[in-house]
Amino acid sequence: MFSRLRRSAAAAAAVVALVSPALAACGGGDEAGGDGKTLKLWHYEGANSAMGVAWAKAIEQFKASHPGVEVVFEEKGFEQIRQSANMILNSNDAPDVMEYNKGNASAGLLSKQGLLTDISAEAESRGWAKALSPSLATTARYDERGIMGGGKWYGVPNYGEFVMAYYNKDLFAKYNVQVPKTFAELETAMATFKQNGVAPLSVGGAEYPAQQIFYLLALSKADRKWVEDFQLYKNKVDFKGPEFTYAANTFADWVSKGYIDKNSAGVKAEDMGQAFLSGKFPIMISGSWWYGRVVKEATSFQWGSFLFPGNKLHPGSSGNLWVVPAKAKNKQLAYDFIDITMKPEIQNLLGNSGGIPVAADSAAITDAKSKELIQNFDQVVKDDGIAFYPDWPAPGYYDVLVAGVQKLINGSAKPDQVLDEIAKPYNDNRANVGG
Repeated sequence: MFSRLRRSAAAAAAVVALVSPALAACGGGDEAGGDGKTLKLWHYEGANSAMGVAWAKAIEQFKASHPGVEVVFEEKGFEQIRQSANMILNSNDAPDVMEYNKGNASAGLLSKQGLLTDISAEAESRGWAKALSPSLATTARYDERGIMGGGKWYGVPNYGEFVMAYYNKDLFAKYNVQVPKTFAELETAMATFKQNGVAPLSVGGAEYPAQQIFYLLALSKADRKWVEDFQLYKNKVDFKGPEFTYAANTFADWVSKGYIDKNSAGVKAEDMGQAFLSGKFPIMISGSWWYGRVVKEATSFQWGSFLFPGNKLHPGSSGNLWVVPAKAKNKQLAYDFIDITMKPEIQNLLGNSGGIPVAADSAAITDAKSKELIQNFDQVVKDDGIAFYPDWPAPGYYDVLVAGVQKLINGSAKPDQVLDEIAKPYNDNRANVGG
């Protein structure tokens, strides 16, 4: 996806501490305007999410190892950062380190525009490059066109993510619905819920969730070559081919059958999640970034998760990236903070809090549900099933897909028309980058 939009946003908080002259000297006041005594940090993880818990602990450790450094942490909304990144990063207000979405349209575009620091030397010297598998490292490296998988490191991911289905065990039991293992069984399950007056899917059409369902449907008819053609511009993609045609037609069919509510066109991701957490819907198809919150907040019913039935390919990737803006004033401090997030104790905490760590000690993951989540992700990676996110290929493509899928939901355009609308911006960008 953009991968994922997570929760809308939040409050700003400032955390303060002190630093020793010795650490300040090696800490990074060498950038223009930098003093080595302030780390300005942005991220958009909810405090109760696995990443939010882990990053809070990382801030604590950073403060302990850098006494005298003031940590100015601001929790931003995903949309807030996405919409203002170019303007902020091209100003003197840029943070020293921030979480940013990966992919051609996001980190790739900023790297191409010269707004991110090439951190290749740090990735090698600090061991980040060795800690990440090749498939996860793809999203951290970009070429001169801003296409992922290139030679230079512009960010560091320290968790993984993928899209799956969360389900309400109580509602499944009430209506005698079995966990689907095939696509046909999934449709049968949704039909059973609908027949009993229960809307099957909690969907957010105003943000990323609906387009990820659309992409899952396309991936059900795709192979690895198609993914690489679409994401990396290796060959041309036919938007009227079987993959996208099936996705558009099936998505529209789900709307007509009531599996996807027409009112969901205006629902945001947070509202979708809250509706599932309240027990109103039997199924929510979304990312592993919700896992920690579901563990903590789904307290009124029993729940579980399963991979999208029948698919070998799934939306997913490394997690979002820690990036260092080109205009960051204290880059060495930023590198020190990133390094802390890769330490085993932070990675283990991430794993035990419902996240998917990339450098944890598997024996240290004691939570049963967390183990299951990590094992599912490891299986997807082992099967070469990571297919990235549909909005990644082109700048602005996220909004194009949101608008297109919303039209499928509210019926304002036919599937063929939507495919034409999402094809043009993609092909225009492909031509611009020489793909």
